[in-house]
Amino acid sequence: MAETFIPAHGGYKKLLSYQKSEIVYDATVYFTQRFFTKWDRTIDQMVQAARSGKQNIAEASLASGTSKEMEIKLTNVARASLEELLIDYMDFLRTRNLDEWPKDHPYALRLRELNRQSSSYDTFRRGIEHQDPAICANVTIGLIRVTNYLLDQQIRRLEQDFLKEGGMRERMTRARLASRKRPS
Repeated sequence: MAETFIPAHGGYKKLLSYQKSEIVYDATVYFTQRFFTKWDRTIDQMVQAARSGKQNIAEASLASGTSKEMEIKLTNVARASLEELLIDYMDFLRTRNLDEWPKDHPYALRLRELNRQSSSYDTFRRGIEHQDPAICANVTIGLIRVTNYLLDQQIRRLEQDFLKEGGMRERMTRARLASRKRPS
């Protein structure tokens, strides 16, 4: 059997980073509709940053079959978009004199506990949709931080995989050389 040079790719819905980014996107849509006036440009900025995070994870996964370089770039774009979104949430708290939860805050500890298990929007609904905007923002901040951590790990792994396996051209060359060695 010939060596394939296009590896399995896609499957982004199985990535924890994608699953968390989807929750972040949904939470951000809800948050911006609730706590900003409809003419505020911040709404579009935050929703687009959340969307960019989610969409770039998916696009990176799909591009991974033919371009490790593109996969790494797009995963990094997702990470950068979510960092931008994190800053928007932190600005929201700061400009309203609301506190960001320290790591040892009881709600932050509970959020970390929930993030360790398989989760969906419903897992975090009470916090995301809470009446207190500080709770809503802090829950989403916690979700963004977890997603960013996962993306950081993913980027490191992509780098290691590239160093170990190479890119598309190297895989193509290996497959072609292996094909030449087989008897016709």
